[in-house]
Amino acid sequence: MKTVYQHNRELIENAVPRILSEDEQSWTKALALDDQLSAKDRLLWGSNVPGSGAPEQVIVGGILAMQTMGYDVSEAEKLIEPALKARQEDDRITLGMLTAKVFHILNNCPKVKDHPYFAYTVYENYDQYRKAVSFPAKADIDTASKDFLDRTHAAWLTQIIGAALGTCLEGYTADALKAFFGEIRDYPRKPSTYNDDITFELAFLEAFIKSGSKITSEDVALHWAGMIPSAWSAEDIALQNFKLGIFPPESGYRCNPWREWIGAQMRGAICGMLAPGNAEEAARLAWIDGCISHHNNGILGEIFNAVMVSLAYSMDNVKDVMLAAFSAIPADSEYRSVIDFALESCRQHDNWLSAWRPCEEKYSAYNWIHAYPNAAAEVVALYYCDNDFDTCMNIIGMLGQDSDCNAAQIATLFGAMQGHSCIDAHWSDPIGDDLYTYVRGYHQLTITELAQRTVDAVNNADKH
Repeated sequence: MKTVYQHNRELIENAVPRILSEDEQSWTKALALDDQLSAKDRLLWGSNVPGSGAPEQVIVGGILAMQTMGYDVSEAEKLIEPALKARQEDDRITLGMLTAKVFHILNNCPKVKDHPYFAYTVYENYDQYRKAVSFPAKADIDTASKDFLDRTHAAWLTQIIGAALGTCLEGYTADALKAFFGEIRDYPRKPSTYNDDITFELAFLEAFIKSGSKITSEDVALHWAGMIPSAWSAEDIALQNFKLGIFPPESGYRCNPWREWIGAQMRGAICGMLAPGNAEEAARLAWIDGCISHHNNGILGEIFNAVMVSLAYSMDNVKDVMLAAFSAIPADSEYRSVIDFALESCRQHDNWLSAWRPCEEKYSAYNWIHAYPNAAAEVVALYYCDNDFDTCMNIIGMLGQDSDCNAAQIATLFGAMQGHSCIDAHWSDPIGDDLYTYVRGYHQLTITELAQRTVDAVNNADKH
């Protein structure tokens, strides 16, 4: 193996001088790079969600997220209007400076004394988390059976259906969706499997295929770095951190104001599919995955979904699955207070909309991409759906918020539990079997292939 010294000397000593033509001296590439970088600054301050067109100001959402985590963001707030003005005027210099300044402030802003966030326990690592929870007993699942393959295929299919349904609904309130669509009981437009939410689950699956139950957060981070070309909010920060050599768990919280948003919660299903009937293992895998891009309550959101999907393989009612999964969330965490509040609201009302109203009001201080309002939406939909897939998709679609993440995750419960029997043709026929993604190595495959890879990974988990 060559030493670093040898690599460096060979590069210099083998370089042959030459005169570049005018075309070769062109600065076009440099100017194009400037356009790309300035475009990213512009997107941070204003964009539209690709699937739904909903307006978004992700950096403003980041400032708000830090505020709800108990930090004084007043200095950052002062820069919002000047930055929006610079964006409107295409003042790239000012916008670049203000963007950098906002991140610097958010990385150093002081805690607010006696803020409610700090009344709850902050969970920093898996061992601390594990001591605070209990899990339902492990169930025996015949993972070599045709039934398990069928239900895992159905789990992926229902997840993809949920994502396709929700992707054109996300970013809006329940009232806005009702006024525009009426009752949502089918795809509002031709569905597509092209969705960013599944991206990270595919990377986790590939890492698990290679490492099995010995998988580490570093394994997952490296697969992100290799397989995922771009990301947004918390996941984008994590990708940048990896490529600077900042690995988990630090990559999940360093310079990451979005660390309690939905980005980990939206990928819990794969951990449940890889640990069928074993809630504790599903939670462990979810922590391994979640901490690479999130922290504390952001990770607990992934655990909640992972445990529900795991339990769905061994239970026969999604409401019961949801209630059983509560024990996997620490009683002294703020995340637990959210799902407890949503559940109590459900118990006090006789329909999903009436139950949702208190949740909508209580979590109005949170961005629609934050884990909290979306966790509440999941609870409401699962509570009132009467174990029926169509009803669940109707409710979760009508609730708004980050609809594709929510619909995809809880839809997976039905496939894992009920198999293909729960999926009407009006959902499955437009999807077919082909899956298209922007994940390197997974640009095109079939759902059938994906299900088989998942089952094989489960059965080979302990052979590494």
